[in-house]
Amino acid sequence: MTTTATPTAPFVRTHISPRTDGATVTAPESPPSAWATATTYAGRTVRQFIRTPQLLVVSAVTSVMFLLIFRYVFGGAIQTGPVRYVDFLIPALAAVSGLFSGGVVGVAEDADSGLFDRLKSLPVPRAAILLGRSMADTGLIMWGTVVTVVVGFAVGFRVHGGVVGAVAALGLCVLFAAAFSWLGIFLGLSAGSSQAAQGLSFAVFPLIFVSSAYVPVQSMPSWLRPIADNQPVTAMVGAVRAVVLGGDTVTLLGHSTTWFVTRSLIWSVVIMIVFATLSTRRFTKR
Repeated sequence: MTTTATPTAPFVRTHISPRTDGATVTAPESPPSAWATATTYAGRTVRQFIRTPQLLVVSAVTSVMFLLIFRYVFGGAIQTGPVRYVDFLIPALAAVSGLFSGGVVGVAEDADSGLFDRLKSLPVPRAAILLGRSMADTGLIMWGTVVTVVVGFAVGFRVHGGVVGAVAALGLCVLFAAAFSWLGIFLGLSAGSSQAAQGLSFAVFPLIFVSSAYVPVQSMPSWLRPIADNQPVTAMVGAVRAVVLGGDTVTLLGHSTTWFVTRSLIWSVVIMIVFATLSTRRFTKR
């Protein structure tokens, strides 16, 4: 005679194992791994993006809007020394695309809908759920970055650092997107509602404008320069500019490529560790 037990826990599969008395019983398999959980949730979120095309449109339109405004409205009044303003601007927009993404609102909506509560009831690593969200949001950010660069080429942007510089810039942008995605996750979990998240997403704008993203730091008041010089966006923007421009970046940007890249990598790691930790704690305690 054979006996079986019906599994009650979601996501837990069973398999048949023999018993010494000739009967067989079902035994639960191990829960999904962290990577399987992360990729499953990332795939779900990407499908949600595809089925909600306005997310893709808003991400792209926001970047293009800032590009065109600064390129043609403010660009003529901003002096960037030996660097053409379009070559000064496009790397910055590519680097900070993560701060314009809709990840904050998306995380808040998932929390509001009860999705996170259902996921936390499953036997899966909780941090992996947020990792999956980060992976999906990074993909959304890179979509906006690609659109920005394509439009940038159309309005006169050029890569002067060769193929190596272009590949290095792309790698840095992916890293920055991943770092900023964790900031977005934390803000989304902290917002309390999707309506509040919409307003909270604008809280990062001072970080963009008080930096070298749109204007040289030297043009700012003396009391503001130390803040702009020593915040993460300036380091990240400077790193992408340096590898894209190539040549003597000390003359062009005031510091070497190594100086910019090292600082940007440190900032990226710090942002990831801090906000991944804070996000996981907040997610667990919700």
